[in-house]
Amino acid sequence: MLKVDDIHVYYGAIHAIKGISLEVPQGKIVTLIGANGAGKTTTLNTICGLIKPKTGKVYFEDKDITGVATQEIVKRGLTQVPEGRRIFANMPIYENLELGAYLKKDKKEVAESMERVYKRFPRLLERKNQLAGSLSGGEQQMLAMGRALMSKPRLLLLDEPSMGLSPILVKEIFSIIKELNEQGTTILLVEQNAKMALSIAHKAM
Repeated sequence: MLKVDDIHVYYGAIHAIKGISLEVPQGKIVTLIGANGAGKTTTLNTICGLIKPKTGKVYFEDKDITGVATQEIVKRGLTQVPEGRRIFANMPIYENLELGAYLKKDKKEVAESMERVYKRFPRLLERKNQLAGSLSGGEQQMLAMGRALMSKPRLLLLDEPSMGLSPILVKEIFSIIKELNEQGTTILLVEQNAKMALSIAHKAM
């Protein structure tokens, strides 16, 4: 479903990624494990079109998406949940979710997506009019995941979903990731918590 072929990425003169290649089969959870500064987030941002590699290619469903605009990549069915959540703290929860469907023109489809997200994350429904910044860390992670799911991705990239969460919430988030996969979403998971990542992944690198 996803193929990254020998990408090299630079930040100015800094060679941040030196020839990473990976494949994510459809229907699987693949985890990318590494220490801080190893280039995991840069890899995800390159896949999503936020960064253009100097050399190498990225393919999604056998189509070359190297250098394609991020919004076009989202339209094709690939979405990222960024490191640190990056929710809009001063906006209500429901508006944060609506932003995840900004490329969708069909209001009925957006409403159905919202209903699915609320069903998966009932706490978001209970607090839908609250400002997103008032949520706990775990709830903010659920909101970030819900926002990504509003675009109905076939491939979901998750960047450090357990960061800053208590062990109980980490287990809950990983249970949700596993459920999403079982319901048909392919997942590329970047994670420092190797034990939890390996417990749900079909493949690791």
